[in-house]
Amino acid sequence: MSVRNNLSFKRIFKANDIDIKPKNGFWHELVKNKALFLMLLPGALVLFLNNYLPMFGAIIAFKNFRFHEGGFIPSLLKSEWSGFKNFEFMFATPDAFNIIRNTLFYNLAFIITCTVISIAFAIMLNEIYSQKLAKFYQSAMFLPFFLSWVVFNYLVYAYLSPDKGFINMTVLKLFGQESISWYNEPKYWPLIIIIVNAWKWVGNNCIIYLAAIIAVDQELYEAARIDGANRWQQIIKITFPQIAPVIIVMFLVFVGRIFNTDLGLFFQVPRNAALLRPVTQTLDAYIYQTLIGLGDIGMSSAGAFFQSVVGFITIIAANLFVKKIDRESSIF
Repeated sequence: MSVRNNLSFKRIFKANDIDIKPKNGFWHELVKNKALFLMLLPGALVLFLNNYLPMFGAIIAFKNFRFHEGGFIPSLLKSEWSGFKNFEFMFATPDAFNIIRNTLFYNLAFIITCTVISIAFAIMLNEIYSQKLAKFYQSAMFLPFFLSWVVFNYLVYAYLSPDKGFINMTVLKLFGQESISWYNEPKYWPLIIIIVNAWKWVGNNCIIYLAAIIAVDQELYEAARIDGANRWQQIIKITFPQIAPVIIVMFLVFVGRIFNTDLGLFFQVPRNAALLRPVTQTLDAYIYQTLIGLGDIGMSSAGAFFQSVVGFITIIAANLFVKKIDRESSIF
């Protein structure tokens, strides 16, 4: 009798376990939150069409792509495989070292300058008590972000024009200096490129850091003031530690694009001057010039594929480095 009771109790508990076991899994969540998934569908569809579907075209980098009759997809499938021959052009050129050096140097310089200047301006904007002035400064700083590099090309030329530029005709003349032919002097352009890049991007990055600063709990500052901390000590001890996760995320985003440069900045702003190419030619500019000059889509795709792979590796490595220092600040 006791054996039967034990078996019956086990069956009851087993049945109860089955009944009370929480349901999980994708399909259960889909049925439970179908309204939320429907709201997500348009964005997910756009992401798939713009970011994932074009990945199929990456095989162009490994093919001797030639247009055939029947459209792009048949041409892609009919083209012969070429292995890694399309990648050789990036390293076969005698300027390969110079191109890679420029790409890495400018990206490292952009990361440092944009981060430091953006955080500095965000802190200064946060210290402005007048909301009207703060909004005016934010709008003025954010405006260059919406301008294209074509517009920046003419703005920079208005400053650096050899015969009518503001610097030659006003600044240098004021100090009794001779005019400089800026577009024939490569030594000035690393600094010019860094300044123009900061001019465009600092306002955008500043808004991100300013939002992080505003989100800091104000009770921390009140407690610090009660303890006698001055404004600089509050910035060092409270502001920087609180916005550190945002700084790390921005750093990882920049590192993921360390082999990518803005084509407009390096092609439009120097006006594609041949004398400036030793200091302004980066991997993107070289790939673009290869596509325009040779019309070889396979080589251009190989260059873009190489940039994507290196960017993926660098962001994984940077994230692992951040995870070892502060696990909570890593992206994944």
